[in-house]
Amino acid sequence: MRIAEFLLRVMVIGVGFVAAPAMAFDGSKSTDAMASAPPVSAMEAFRSGAHWLKAGEKTKAIHSLEYAAEKGHAVAQWKLARMYAEGDGVTQDDLKAFKYFRGIADLHAEDNPDSPQARFVANAFVALGHYYLDGIPKTPIKRDPERAREMFGYAASYFRDSEAQYYLARLYLDGVGAPHDPRQAARWFGLSAQKGQCQAQAMLGAMLFAGDHVPRQAARGLMWLTLAKDNAKDGAGRDQAWINRLYDSAFQQATEDERALALVYLKHWLETRRE
Repeated sequence: MRIAEFLLRVMVIGVGFVAAPAMAFDGSKSTDAMASAPPVSAMEAFRSGAHWLKAGEKTKAIHSLEYAAEKGHAVAQWKLARMYAEGDGVTQDDLKAFKYFRGIADLHAEDNPDSPQARFVANAFVALGHYYLDGIPKTPIKRDPERAREMFGYAASYFRDSEAQYYLARLYLDGVGAPHDPRQAARWFGLSAQKGQCQAQAMLGAMLFAGDHVPRQAARGLMWLTLAKDNAKDGAGRDQAWINRLYDSAFQQATEDERALALVYLKHWLETRRE
C-alpha cells in the first residue's frame, strides 16, 4: 500500500494550525511592530525555544516552539506534543498532543529512516498507536486496536523503531488488534531485543527459556533475561520489577550447565556489540 493512501485511510481528524504570528526575539508573540521585521526561520525559532526551555522559561519556549511548529519543524511539533501529553509547562491535553503527533505523521511518514529526525517521527507513530489503543475520553478519538497496530507496524517496519517493534509484538502475543500469533510476536520481540529494548529482551528471554510457542533454548533465554535485568536498571521502576521476577524465576530453574552456557552467550553478545 502506498504511504499516502495509508495515511489517508487512517486519518480521523485534521490538524489545523492558524497562520504563524510574528515572533519577538524574547519568544513572545507580537502583532504590531514585529510584523514588519524580517521573518524568523523555523530553525531559528526552534533554537530559541530550546534556549528558553534550558533556561526554565516555559512560556517563552512554547511561543517559539509554536512558531517553529506552525512552519513545519518536526522536532518542535514533537516537543510540543510531548509537553501537552505530559502537562509539562502547559495544561495537560491529550487531544492537542494527538494533533501534533498526527501532523508529524502526515507530513514526515516518508522521511529517510536514517535521518536525524527519524526517531522523532517514529516516536510520533508510537504515541498515536497508544492513543488509538486506549482512545481519548470525550473526544473523537475512539479506541481502535486495529489502527493502533497499523501505527506500531508502520514505525516498526519502515523506521525500524525498537519501541514500536516491542508494542507490535505485544499486540500479536495478546491477540489485540491483531491475530493471536506468538511466533510473530517472538519475531518482533527479537528485532527489538537486538536494539537493546529491555522489555523485549525480557519477553523474548521468557519465551525461549520456557519454550513458549518457540523451540526451547533455556541458556539463550537466560542470556536475554540477564541483559533485560541489567538494562532495566536505567528504566522505569515498574519495568524493573516484573523483569526481575522473570529473571529470578528462570535463574532458579536453570541447571548449572544452562547458567554456564548463558554466560558464554552473554560474553559473545557483548563482544559483538563493542565491535
